[in-house]
Amino acid sequence: MAKRGKSGGRNGLRPVAGVVDVPKGTRPDGPVEGVYYIDTGDCQLIADQDNSTGWLLKINGVMSSHIDLADPLFLDFEYMRWMAALIESRWPTKAAAHKLRGLHLGGGACSLARYFHAAYPDARQVVVELDGKLAEYVRGWFDLPKAPLLRLRVGEAREVTETLTADTRDFIIRDVFAGSLTPRPLTTAEFTEHIKRVLAPGGIYVVNSGDAPDLKNAREDAATIAAAFEHTVIIADPAMLKGRRYGNVVMAGSDTPLDGDPQLARRLLGGAVPAHIWNDAQVRAFATGSPVRHDPQPPSIAP
Repeated sequence: MAKRGKSGGRNGLRPVAGVVDVPKGTRPDGPVEGVYYIDTGDCQLIADQDNSTGWLLKINGVMSSHIDLADPLFLDFEYMRWMAALIESRWPTKAAAHKLRGLHLGGGACSLARYFHAAYPDARQVVVELDGKLAEYVRGWFDLPKAPLLRLRVGEAREVTETLTADTRDFIIRDVFAGSLTPRPLTTAEFTEHIKRVLAPGGIYVVNSGDAPDLKNAREDAATIAAAFEHTVIIADPAMLKGRRYGNVVMAGSDTPLDGDPQLARRLLGGAVPAHIWNDAQVRAFATGSPVRHDPQPPSIAP
């Protein structure tokens, strides 16, 4: 699209036919199909043709989320099901006696936050979303739980994480993308140390690592997480793990073991896209030879 002129639209873009430009601070009343301006570009809300209560959300042309308004426990995206299964294997929904504290880095339609609210009604969750206008739309479209059960915090994920108090989250989910990859500042060893600081003992850090068949990005993600945490797992479908396609690899790190629940492996195999879980030794073997990512070093100043 052309850059903004004197008569341009929001976000540095000229108005485009069929794009809805709702004034900031105006929350919609329920979902309506269309393309909408947001602070970082545009998003498209699409009715699910296979589900009368389902909605799909695209952000800047990339499929981001699916919501079923009638059933928050329905997750259409397989990688989200894998994440939910991993969290529930640590804290079974029928036995979770304490209020889980969750942090979601990356908001989208808040699909997983809605899921965990339904699964753990006393959970306290914060969703960090960079795009303030998108957050307003999602609040209006999908009737999310109110604060303090679910708070949407507008901000950059790393900046917000660095301000959080130590030992205050049971799980942290990283599902942030710029195009097909997670922004590098959210993948480094230094950022992962902030994650470790914020997690409570026994907490889990779960990431969605998107990658191409060469798996270079996934291996570096795995190396970085394995360097920070004593215990790790990877969850993905066999074709992805063999480098046969583009897709999602779910990784997790914790200070306590993650792969001791045989029911988790069975649950992962039972989905529409059966997934395998790799234990810590397999994760470290997968990451062998790949560098741990680091923040760029500041330029040295000559004397």
